[in-house]
Amino acid sequence: MTRVDVRTESEAEDSGPSGYAAARLRLLHEGTRSGPPRRAALSDLTDEWLTGLFTAAEVSRGVSLVAVGGYGRGELSPRSDLDLLLLHDGSADGARLAALADRLWYPIWDLGLALDHSVRTPNEARGTAGDDLKVHLGLLDARHVAGDPGLTAGLRTTVLADWRNQAPKRLPELRELCEERAERQGELGHLLEPDLKEARGGLRDATALRAVAASWLADAPREGLDEARRRLLDVRDALHLATGRATDRLALQEQDQVAAELGLLDADALLRQVYEAARVVSYASDVTWREVGRVLRARGARPRLRAMLGGRGAALGGRSAVAAERSPLAEGVVEHDGEAVLARTAKPERDPVLPLRAAAAAAQAGLPLSLHAVRRLAASAGPLPTPWPAEAREQLVTLLGAGRPTVQVWEALEAEGLITRLLPDWERVRCRPQRNAVHTWTVDRHLVETAVRAAELTRRVGRPDLLLVAALLHDIGKGWPGDHSVAGEIIARDVAARIGFDPGDVAVLACLVRHHLLLVETATRRDLDDPATVRGVADVVGSVGTLELLHALTEADALATGPAAWSAWRGALVADLVKRVGAVLCGDEPAEPVDVAPTAEQERLAVEAVRTGGPVLALRARTEGDPGAAAAEPLGVELLIAVPEQDGVLSAVAGVLALHRLAVRTAELRWVASPVGAEGGGGVLLLNWRVAAEYGSLPQAARLRADLVRALDGSLDIAARLAERDAAYPRRRGTVAPAARVSVASAGSSRLATVIEVRAQDAPGLLHRIGRALEAAGVVVRSAHVSTLGANAVDAFYVTGVDGVPLEGERAVGVARGVEGVLSSRE
Repeated sequence: MTRVDVRTESEAEDSGPSGYAAARLRLLHEGTRSGPPRRAALSDLTDEWLTGLFTAAEVSRGVSLVAVGGYGRGELSPRSDLDLLLLHDGSADGARLAALADRLWYPIWDLGLALDHSVRTPNEARGTAGDDLKVHLGLLDARHVAGDPGLTAGLRTTVLADWRNQAPKRLPELRELCEERAERQGELGHLLEPDLKEARGGLRDATALRAVAASWLADAPREGLDEARRRLLDVRDALHLATGRATDRLALQEQDQVAAELGLLDADALLRQVYEAARVVSYASDVTWREVGRVLRARGARPRLRAMLGGRGAALGGRSAVAAERSPLAEGVVEHDGEAVLARTAKPERDPVLPLRAAAAAAQAGLPLSLHAVRRLAASAGPLPTPWPAEAREQLVTLLGAGRPTVQVWEALEAEGLITRLLPDWERVRCRPQRNAVHTWTVDRHLVETAVRAAELTRRVGRPDLLLVAALLHDIGKGWPGDHSVAGEIIARDVAARIGFDPGDVAVLACLVRHHLLLVETATRRDLDDPATVRGVADVVGSVGTLELLHALTEADALATGPAAWSAWRGALVADLVKRVGAVLCGDEPAEPVDVAPTAEQERLAVEAVRTGGPVLALRARTEGDPGAAAAEPLGVELLIAVPEQDGVLSAVAGVLALHRLAVRTAELRWVASPVGAEGGGGVLLLNWRVAAEYGSLPQAARLRADLVRALDGSLDIAARLAERDAAYPRRRGTVAPAARVSVASAGSSRLATVIEVRAQDAPGLLHRIGRALEAAGVVVRSAHVSTLGANAVDAFYVTGVDGVPLEGERAVGVARGVEGVLSSRE
């Protein structure tokens, strides 16, 4: 029987945790070593310590200590788990084996290190690996630390043999595991707060590629992969040191500190490095899994082929016996085994259009562009002349118009540097983060996603080529300082001319890029009944054709931004604006606003308000028959309120709605004389607001009315109630909201009122505070147009003096400054 003797602590003093802890601390804060050298040194130091603990027991053959997972690879980050396997041949006494395990595990726990441990025989380890794919993956990196090296070597040999023998079953399981993880965690190459390990393109995927290579079934493209993996590990090391925690989530509030730890300029530079590395891993994963699929399909086909040939298949030369046929896709491009590849007769060095032709053909066929083809094109294809020939421009448009398959083809071209060769201005937006929670993607991926969305709308426009190119270029100015729309217009003119558009088309593309936000900003922040609003947009757009393109681009841009950027409500407002502007461009003059008589329901509410002397309200859901309503999506709820004329109505209503978690989308206020036949005199304020529940169901109208009565008579302290809510939901540590900015819109924005624009951090009760500030300034609010984009509120208020006349310049500026002061005092 194998003898396991455990000595006392005093006999093994040198192997205690204190010496290791001190050496570990010195190593982690040593300025001369970082990256792979520090990870290797930390692994070596840990090996030495654990070996001391192990050898402090008199252990003969038959027991070994094995590092697995990341520790097995010698890649210990500052707060990494220690994955350890105590391996034994089954001959050791159970009690002594348990005592040895305690001698190893407890010092690790005493240091506060995370430990994943197990005690198994080789057969038990193999059996567990057979049942659990993750265990099998960890054992692929098994490394001997102490004890019987023969036992460890035997396990490694057996585990690798099992992995290779079971590869046809295991690799599809691994691929499914990777896809499920990517679905949960998103793409590391685009996330603002990515998980460096679990997100697609992260460290888990890099480990999966090692496992595929260990199967001998396929191998990942090696170029840049090791460097990408090293970079992600370096960032994780810095994250552990900055936070003092075992975390893989690169949170916003820690990015500047991590960047400083790595010697980078700022958090944006850090994210760009992370994104670039993640894209290398993601692209390598895509290529590798396609190769795995091809090999497995070929293996499955060979037995059937041999049966068909009566055993003669072996004489046909292996792979050639099951070679897929080549189907033409375009000049110089064919389909082969599920990929678009270059034809044998293709001559990239003589055909500068071939990269775009191959990409367009692949996307149109819904096929990936093979790695070999992309690398050959990158190495051999010559530059396009300036301006591009017509075919090159047409192939670019075809690529952009292919829809969803465009993404994987574009990523393949970008991975080998072909995109920046075709469009040099792309380099400034490549991997550029967008620090706005509304945006799902980085700038470059957002541009491609916008083209994908635009491809669905090409039937709505007369010039789909201009729509697709404008979609690709609309945010190209984000790589430059200043207003990205202004910078983008200049770049778009240059790019459009370079790729061969005529001067008229160049002008249209420049206009689309310069004003790609015009429709949505106007529709959500301006009074569409004001003739100046419609006329201003018509003057900018200039033609019905450009308006048609701008409408489609607006929708594609918003849909590609993220779920918070587009809704049926925004779509209806934009469509209404486009209809009005289109009429003006066709020769009609925008109608002057007239005092519209109250509707029958408003009249009823006004009579009831005068009769009761208090507010009366009604909630009405929009139906599909409402003008501008979307058939498949509700546009919110219409809130009608009638209140006998008094001060403080706007702030009171806004405050009550905030307390009930109702988001305000639009707000219109008007004064009417007391209805004929109603008792009492004075006037009535009619409010027609569009609201939506932030979550849950709508409150009952009776509860809203009760709280509104209390707010108006002063018995409900809205400010105090909202402050209690603010205290219950404190801001995240480390985040500082930009200061509120309030300004007066240009004089041409409206002839009927002064437009006060407010940009501030969205928060419960923001509209209530703005309303109080405007009321304190002694102005009358005709309407409010409220828009929330992520954490930012962008609101516009049409105000006049009590005489109904727009404010004079100095007074308007004073009102704006007063509102800004109120908001800033609450920041």
